[in-house]
Amino acid sequence: MVLLAEKDRPVAQMLLNSGTCPRCIFRFCGVGLQTSYRQPHKDLFHELCKFLESKKDENILSCEMANPPCKKIKLENANGIKDQNPNGSHELNNMDNDGSDAPAIENLNPVVCNICLGILQDLCEIDFVKDVCHKINSSEYQFSSFVFSVSFPPQLSVREHAACLLVKEEMGKQGLSIGKDDFVQLKEAYKWLIHPLFLEELGVPADGKSLFEVSVVFAHPETDEDCCFLASVCPSCFKPAKNKQSVFTRMAVVKALDMIDEEEFHKNYPSPASSPKTPCTAVDVQCNNGAIFVAGRYNKYSRTLPQTPWIIDGERKMESSVEELILEHLMLAFKADSFNFSSSGREDVDVRTLGNGRPFAVELVNPRKVQLTAVEMKELQQRINSSSDKVQVRDLQLVNREAIVHMKEGEEEKTKSYSALIWTKKVIQKEDITFLDSMKVACLGWT
Repeated sequence: MVLLAEKDRPVAQMLLNSGTCPRCIFRFCGVGLQTSYRQPHKDLFHELCKFLESKKDENILSCEMANPPCKKIKLENANGIKDQNPNGSHELNNMDNDGSDAPAIENLNPVVCNICLGILQDLCEIDFVKDVCHKINSSEYQFSSFVFSVSFPPQLSVREHAACLLVKEEMGKQGLSIGKDDFVQLKEAYKWLIHPLFLEELGVPADGKSLFEVSVVFAHPETDEDCCFLASVCPSCFKPAKNKQSVFTRMAVVKALDMIDEEEFHKNYPSPASSPKTPCTAVDVQCNNGAIFVAGRYNKYSRTLPQTPWIIDGERKMESSVEELILEHLMLAFKADSFNFSSSGREDVDVRTLGNGRPFAVELVNPRKVQLTAVEMKELQQRINSSSDKVQVRDLQLVNREAIVHMKEGEEEKTKSYSALIWTKKVIQKEDITFLDSMKVACLGWT
C-alpha cells in the first residue's frame, strides 16, 4: 500500500512525469516506513499509478454527474504532455467509457531514474546482492556481522538538490514548507533495502560497530557533465589534487551547492534533471576486517639476532630477526595483509633476553581470520617455538588495543635487571667492589 497523503499527490505526479523512480518519489514525499521501500520495484510502480489514477477517476466521475453527455477529459499523461491534435493544439479527446484509448501509465515506468541514477532500482535487488556476496565469500573472511558502506557518484548531490528545490516549490503552492531534513536520504533508503537481503544471503546481521566492512563504490559516466557548471560558478571549491582523478569530489560538490543560490542554480542546471543515458555501475567492491592484536612474551637465545630487521642503506646486516621469526607464523595463521610489531623496550643484537621474556604485541592489519580457539593458539605457539632455537614465545593470546598502550607504559615504569660476565687480569678484591659500587655514570643514568 502506498503511504502517500493527498498533499503528496502533486509532488508525486510531478516527479513521476520527470522520470523519477517510485522509491525516490517516496523519499521526497517523506515516507519513512522501511518496509514500504522493500516491495518489488514493479509493484511499487503499479501502486503509485493506482494512487495517481484514483484522482483522475474522481474527476471523470464528477464530470459525468454534472453533465452526462460531456466528453471525458484525458488528464496529463505520465510524461507531462497533454494530448494534442495533428495541428499541435491541445483539445479534449473522446474516450471509451473504460478509457481504453488512454496511454497505460504502467508502461511509462522510467528506464533509469533521473535522481538516483538507478541506485534504488536494479542496484538494490537480490541479483546485485548475490554478486557482492560472491565477492565476500571468495575472500575467505571470518566475520559474525558486517557494516555496509557505499560511495555514490558526486552528481547525485546535484540531482537531489534540483529535486529538492522543485518539491519545495510545489509544496509552497499548498502553503506548506519543507526542508532537507523532511526527505529520506538516499544512503538511508538504500540500506533499508540492502541490509535484509545481505542478512538472507550471508546469514549475519548488519552492525554499525562491526569490524568487518563491505564497501561498494558506484560510478557514472556523466559525472563531469552534471557537475561542470559548479566549477564555473564556484571555482574556489574545485582545486586539482595529484591523488584524485577528478576535481568533482562529493565534498567539493556539496560545498559548492551550499554556496550557490536557487536562482543561480536554476539558471545553470535543468529542473527537473534530465533522464540519464545509462545507470550507475558498481566499479569496486572491497572487504576489510579491522585490525586484531596478538600479544605474548619472547625469549631470545642468540647473540647474532636483532629484534627487528637490521637493514642499512638497503643492505641486510643479519640473516633474520625476532620479528620475522615470530611474524612468519602469525601472518600465515591469521592471513593478514600487513603488521606492526611493538615490544616493551628492546635489546642489542648481541644481548640475549632470558627469564620471563620481553613483552611484545603485534597489530595484524586486515586479517581474514580474527579468532583462534585456545587449542589453536597453543598449537600456533608450539609451531613458532619448534621452528627455531633462537626465539621462543610464551603466553600467546589475543588482546585489545588498550593492552598495547598498557605495554608501552610498562616500558617506562617497570624495572629491568641485567647481568654480565666479566673477565679481569687480576683477582677482584673486596676494596674493588666497594670502589665500583661508589661509581656513578651520569651519562647513562646508572648508579
